[in-house]
Amino acid sequence: MKAWGIGAGAAAIGMLLGGCATTQQNERYMAGHFRAQAELHDAGGKVVGTAVAEQVEGSIRVLVDVNGISPGPHGVHVHTTGVCTPPDFASAGGHWNPGATKHGKENPMGPHAGDLPNMKVDEKGQGHLRFTLAGGSFEQLMDQDGAALVVHAGEDDYKSDPAGNSGGRIACGVFQTV
Repeated sequence: MKAWGIGAGAAAIGMLLGGCATTQQNERYMAGHFRAQAELHDAGGKVVGTAVAEQVEGSIRVLVDVNGISPGPHGVHVHTTGVCTPPDFASAGGHWNPGATKHGKENPMGPHAGDLPNMKVDEKGQGHLRFTLAGGSFEQLMDQDGAALVVHAGEDDYKSDPAGNSGGRIACGVFQTV
């Protein structure tokens, strides 16, 4: 299987190493690069969007743009592992949760740091989301095994643990430092 989101030259190496974030990525962070981007792919490998995570005034801002997914609301989350193996993208692990909280802004014990609002996708299949994450640092986000951005099939209910009943994973991208 091919791991989407890892650079073409590094795909084979990434698979051999289990798809973990590379030492080079971590060195870029240590050199002061506080921005990462991901190319989002659907289960068939088609590029359906992009995501950017950047350090802004002590917080992490996430920008997501999609084109070509089904209309309606979609749950969007930052996941703990920088691997996107189709077709189900389970390789991305659970939601990024350095604070060991529960899922959802409406959960009294939540939210996860990787919980984002639902993204509304229009009839043309286009959607955009801009959000500042609730917790965690860029260094934690881009740890040894990296991170991924996942778009889910359905709407996040903002309270059900662990994933807000947002359905299957329909798009995934691995964050790469730039």
